[in-house]
Amino acid sequence: LSATTELRDFFAKARNGSVRLIKVIIEDEQLVLGAHKELSRRWDNDYDAFVLPLLDEQQPCYVLYRLDSQNAQGYEWLFISWSPDSSPVRLKMLYAATRATVKKEFGGGHIKDEMFGTVKEDVSLSGYQKHVSSCSAPAPLTAAEQELQQIRINEVKTEISVESKHQTLQGLAFPLQLDAQQAIQALKQKKINYIQLKLDLERETIDLVHTSPTEIADLPKRIPQDSARYHFFLYKHSHEGDYLESVVFIYSMPGYKCSIKERMLYSSCKSRLLDTVEQEFCLEIAKKIEIDDGAELTAEFLYEEVHPKQHAFKQAFAKPKGPVGKRGQKRLIKGPDENGEDS
Repeated sequence: LSATTELRDFFAKARNGSVRLIKVIIEDEQLVLGAHKELSRRWDNDYDAFVLPLLDEQQPCYVLYRLDSQNAQGYEWLFISWSPDSSPVRLKMLYAATRATVKKEFGGGHIKDEMFGTVKEDVSLSGYQKHVSSCSAPAPLTAAEQELQQIRINEVKTEISVESKHQTLQGLAFPLQLDAQQAIQALKQKKINYIQLKLDLERETIDLVHTSPTEIADLPKRIPQDSARYHFFLYKHSHEGDYLESVVFIYSMPGYKCSIKERMLYSSCKSRLLDTVEQEFCLEIAKKIEIDDGAELTAEFLYEEVHPKQHAFKQAFAKPKGPVGKRGQKRLIKGPDENGEDS
């Protein structure tokens, strides 16, 4: 996501000191100006009257509030991330992931303090004063501050893969629809050999797309080129003389052809879905794979993923022992008397 030209221009104007408050929201996958307030009184006198009425109980937002103190770059600002408990989960995640972008667009050097709030008391003037006190004393973090700290960790650790052990946004548990549950049970019983699932982003559910019979050669055609999907495939093959039927989980995400909401929700729901399938349905998954293009799914690729090559141990060359001592063993030399000659 990026800021609109209007918002960038307003940021430039606000940094000069004539604006007290800026509200930023996300619309159509862009950062836009939601509202603003001009200077009126001292920063602490304006605070509650300006900030609190702009906070919607259903809609997250960002608020930049100008303090009266200055640093080398100009006036200092307070950055507030507002994410009410009653707002949809997907919006909370979207705003959490975009927080760093807002700071970058505005200019991080102007921001003195940051706050995260889920209720208005968290980000009121008294809440800010408590926040300042807690930052200056070695006291335990509040729940809101712990969540803010977790968001910061998530922003730094951006590497995401199916089997990644990095910390990411907390996994979401969208419910499996009944037909999807029945399909997983049928796969476990080997009545079917392929399942494709998708997220319904509006209803926040995991839905069944289809269970068409699928061979390895069909897999590339099963991968959509413009949307993410979860796939379960019963991989029938031979390995070292044994016939095997292994369930492979495939997470297909066609890169930036998907919206940021879709990428984040699919990534976050994945681990909870796998936990449900493995623990509640007792379906053993032999391998978890992440791809961005169906062309990757060849017979050779699947085999090497399920049975990775083991590096053979090579016996180091044994150097033969050298002679005993530096000059070798002593040789016996006969003296003159032993040959019957006088010395």
